[in-house]
Amino acid sequence: MSFDEGLRAELRTWLAGHWDPGRSLVEWRQLLVDGRWAVPAWPKEWFGRGLTEAEASFVKEELRSAGAIGPPLGVGTALAGPTILAHGSDQARSRFLRYLLTGEEKWCQLFSEPGAGSDLAGLTTTAVIDGSEWIVNGQKLWSTSAHHADIGLLLARTNWDVPKHRGITCFAIPMRQPGIEVRPIAQMNGYRSFNEIFITDARIPAENVIGDIDGGWAVALTTLAYERRASGLQKPEYEGSGRAVEEARREADDYFDTYRWYPQRAGRVDLALERGRTSGSTADPIVRQALAGLLSLQWAMDWTARRARAAQARGQAPGAEGSIAKLGASRIAVEAARVHTLIAGADAMLASPDGHLDGIAAEILLSVPAQSIAGGTDEIQRNILGEQVLGLPREPPVGKDLPFRSVHKS
Repeated sequence: MSFDEGLRAELRTWLAGHWDPGRSLVEWRQLLVDGRWAVPAWPKEWFGRGLTEAEASFVKEELRSAGAIGPPLGVGTALAGPTILAHGSDQARSRFLRYLLTGEEKWCQLFSEPGAGSDLAGLTTTAVIDGSEWIVNGQKLWSTSAHHADIGLLLARTNWDVPKHRGITCFAIPMRQPGIEVRPIAQMNGYRSFNEIFITDARIPAENVIGDIDGGWAVALTTLAYERRASGLQKPEYEGSGRAVEEARREADDYFDTYRWYPQRAGRVDLALERGRTSGSTADPIVRQALAGLLSLQWAMDWTARRARAAQARGQAPGAEGSIAKLGASRIAVEAARVHTLIAGADAMLASPDGHLDGIAAEILLSVPAQSIAGGTDEIQRNILGEQVLGLPREPPVGKDLPFRSVHKS
């Protein structure tokens, strides 16, 4: 019996004795974590089994086949968990990892600021030590989960007298406390998916530091690498009935409601080809050539994504594929918007059922610009590829070696 067959047999036996859709979702996930099946690629001492990513995929397959629910969606398991695992103290791992895996604590990411987006290291949210706590003041922007989060993965400046990259610390900040105000942001496409967060004298226990004090930039790079390598959002389909299944469906509906417009942000390549054929636009050689170019881009990026998944399955750390995929996705989105306007003409501006694709084309045009900004701008991705992959000289540093206190800020 090969190892993966033995693993499957062990999991099937365990599921037969433990999976009960009549349990609450939290109760089920507690069992899943205790059985070390929630994140089997994590180390054995931290709720995993030390499996490779390829072996862990067998576990996901078996869970799906049994109709069993997996770990929670969102920032907790996708970003905060791996970051704490890589940089957190054993005390931080003990405090946070289990509860983010069971879904008892939901997380958000608090990195970007009004004056620190692409230049994230230029952030000015400040944390000052006060006995056994840190006091935080500042503003964060573009958090998609802050309105229902219990904990935030926060970057704050803790030292103004060193260069900007060396004075940042990463924290786990309790979100449900006085001094934290979350406001939704109205977007030009009509949605309110993001939030701005105002922090006034909020407090963080000293033990909630993730990584080293003033060493938060290395922690942030780990989080951003996992963010870039994250695969496209796909809503899980839960079959059957029972309390755990119903609660998982509601959880997924709530989570993915935030991302309803993300397919439009990506350009809806799928609709472009279909609409080109049904409208007869493919008879136009200019439209036909534009469609061919768009599909070629999409295939190339799909192959790149497969290469990234293969590297992940081999246990390799996130690499340049994430930046390539991010940059490629931006280019595809912009090109898809152009193709939709070629096919629709002025009708692409009508945001109503009378418009092209029942108004979806207008939503595409208003959503696509976000693809080139979110998760690191196109310019940042080009810098990463040029410097880290092609070995080109770094951009001339502006105040790189100066104390951040003396650097001009936006």
